[in-house]
Amino acid sequence: MPKPVVLLAEELSPATVDALGPDFDIRSVDGTDRPALFSALSDADAVLVRSATKIDAEALSHAPQLKVVARAGVGLDNVDIKAATTAGVMVVNAPTSNIVSAAELTVGHVLSLARRIPAAHASLSAGEWKRSSFTGAELFEKTVGIVGLGRIGALVAARLAAFDVKLIAYDPYVTSARAQQLGVQLVSLDELVAEADFLTIHMPKTPETAGMIGAEQLKAMKKTAYVVNVARGGLIDEDALLVALQTGEIAGAGLDVFTTEPPAEGSTARALLSLPNVVVTPHLGASTEEAQEKAGVSVANSVRLALGGDLVPDAVNVAGGVIDPYVRPGIPLVEKLGQIFAALALSPLTSLDVEVHGELNEYDVSVLKLAALKGLFTNIVSETVSYVNAPLLAEQRGIAVRLLQDEVSDEFRNVITLRGALSDGSQLAVSGTLTGTKQIEKLVGINDHALELPIEKHHLVMLYTDRPGIVAVYGQKFGDAGINIAGLQVAREQAGGQALSVLTLDSPVPDELLEDVRAAIDADLLRQIQITEQ
Repeated sequence: MPKPVVLLAEELSPATVDALGPDFDIRSVDGTDRPALFSALSDADAVLVRSATKIDAEALSHAPQLKVVARAGVGLDNVDIKAATTAGVMVVNAPTSNIVSAAELTVGHVLSLARRIPAAHASLSAGEWKRSSFTGAELFEKTVGIVGLGRIGALVAARLAAFDVKLIAYDPYVTSARAQQLGVQLVSLDELVAEADFLTIHMPKTPETAGMIGAEQLKAMKKTAYVVNVARGGLIDEDALLVALQTGEIAGAGLDVFTTEPPAEGSTARALLSLPNVVVTPHLGASTEEAQEKAGVSVANSVRLALGGDLVPDAVNVAGGVIDPYVRPGIPLVEKLGQIFAALALSPLTSLDVEVHGELNEYDVSVLKLAALKGLFTNIVSETVSYVNAPLLAEQRGIAVRLLQDEVSDEFRNVITLRGALSDGSQLAVSGTLTGTKQIEKLVGINDHALELPIEKHHLVMLYTDRPGIVAVYGQKFGDAGINIAGLQVAREQAGGQALSVLTLDSPVPDELLEDVRAAIDADLLRQIQITEQ
C-alpha cells in the first residue's frame, strides 16, 4: 500500500519531520506559490503550514483526499475553517506551543518599561552617558492587572509573583477559587484599570474583546501606569492609546502586536512606533526556537493521530477540546458501542441519545457523542469516518443527536448507553462500562437485557424463545464448523420467555452457517458483530 502523503508547505524543524516518522511520504512545496501548492495538494492526505500559506476554499477544492490541515502555531487566520469542515477536513493547530514564550515576552516588556532598558540601550549605543535620564521603577509591591487569566495569563501571574507584586485580574470566565489558586484577586475591569501600575492583556480577539481597553479605560488609569499587549492587535484601541501616550494619560506601553501587521505607513500603529515611551517588538510572542519546535512536533503528532483515525485533542473544528484523563478511556468503549448499535439496528436510525450515567457526569464528555457517531458510521458508510465528518454524516441522514448526563448509576461507577429510535418505530439501546484497574471494556446491556461481557472482536447476538437444549444446538453446529465459542452469556427476564444470548467467538461465522443456526433455534434475531479497530 502506498504511504499517506504529508505535504510540508513551509519550512519546519527537523524535529517535526522526525515526529512524523517513517510511515508517510513527506513532500515539500512553496505554499506561497499557489499553482505549485494546488498541484501538490492533488494527492495529499495532510498539509502542514505556518502563517504564509493560505488554505482556503480554492486550495481545498484541489485536495480531493485531504484529511487534515495542520497549522504549526496558534493563530488560524490563514485557514478557512468553515470551508475545511464542509469538506470533511480536520483543522489542527498547536494552542499551547507558544504559551511559555508569550508569557516570558510579556515579563520582558514589563521589565523593559519599568527600567527603560530599550531607551537606555539606544542612548548608550549612540555614545551618550545619561544615567539620570533613565531612572526607572521597581516592580516590588506594585500592582499588576492581568486582563484574561487563561493559560498565558496564569503563567504571567506565576512569573511576576516572584517580584512580590500584588496580582489582580479581570476574567468573567474564571472562578474565584481558580484565581485564589494562582494567588490572584479577581476584580471588575473598572477596578483593575484604576488600580494597576502595569496592565497586561491576554484575551482572544473577538467582536466583544476588540478595543476593550479604550479611551475610557485609559483615562481611568494612573498617569504612572503602563499597558502591555503581547496577545492580539486591536485589543487595545490604538487611536485611544496614541492619544493617551501623547497627552501623558499613562506613562508608556509595550506592544508586540498591532491591528495591521506590519504597521502601514500613515497608520496609527506606525505613529505608535515613533513614541519615546513605547517599547515595541515585531510580533515575537512565539518566536523562540523552543516554541517553533514545540509547534511543529505538536501538529506532527496530531497529523499522525488524524490519519490514523484517532481523536485529535487539538482539532479546532471538532467539539470536545482537550479531553480529561478520566474521560479518555471511555472513547474507544463508546466507539465500539456505536459499532454494536449499528450491527443490531434492523432499520435506519432517526434519533440517537448518548446517555452518560455516573461519575462522568462531573466532566466534559462531549467527545463521547462524537465517539458514538464515529462508531455508528464506521462500518455502514463507504467514506472514512472521522471526528470531523461524523456529525455531518448524521446531519445529512436527518439523525437528531443528543448528549444526556446524570449521576445515577446503580451497579457500576459509570454506564454509557446509546439509545436510538428507528424508522420502523422500534427502539434500541446498547450499554457499556469500564471495570477494574485495567479498565476492561464490557457490554452490560442490550435493550432490557442485563449482561456483563468483555467486548471482543467477534460477537454473535441471538434472541429466541427460552427452552431447554438451545445452547446445545448452536454449540454443536459451531463446533462442527470449527468455530470456537470463547465466551457466552444468556440473559432472560423469565423462564420460557425471550432469551438473549451473546457469544464471543474466535472467528467470524459464514453467512450459510448463520442461516442454518437461525432456522435450527427459530431465532427472532441473529446478528453478527465484528468490531473494527479504530
